[in-house]
Amino acid sequence: MTDTHRTEPPATGDEKDVLEGFLDYLREAILAKVEGLDRDALLGDHVASGTTLLGIVKHLTHVERWWFGDVVAGSQLDYPWTDEDPDADWRVEDDETIEGIVAGYHEAVAQSRAITAATDLDALPRSDRATPRSFRWVLTHMIEETGRHAGHADILRELTDGATGE
Repeated sequence: MTDTHRTEPPATGDEKDVLEGFLDYLREAILAKVEGLDRDALLGDHVASGTTLLGIVKHLTHVERWWFGDVVAGSQLDYPWTDEDPDADWRVEDDETIEGIVAGYHEAVAQSRAITAATDLDALPRSDRATPRSFRWVLTHMIEETGRHAGHADILRELTDGATGE
């Protein structure tokens, strides 16, 4: 695992640039934690909740899609979770591949970045499926959400192979 390719958040710039920079930094941290591991390692069941490294990536893919695509852009997307199975976005199915899940995360992040570029921080969501929150709130929440799961990924990676890092 290597953290050398991560881009530090900007120390100066406007508010949106700094928020985007921190979110991108955390997105890169998530990807660094899965780098170089095989499927068995990525699905290692080290904690009572059953949370796995690959499950975190899958979950964050849907979090990106929900907040940016659905809430901000009003896309009305479909999600794997249901009332009967609220944690389906964490579960990696047998037919899902590492490459497919990581590619899905890259795609979701690219879409989120495009939405971010076109959205003012004070803009309110276009979706009627969520409580109105400013785009500034959404970006801040995504930093919190991704950062929290990056911390989980730090621990899971260390439990998997002893690797530590930013």
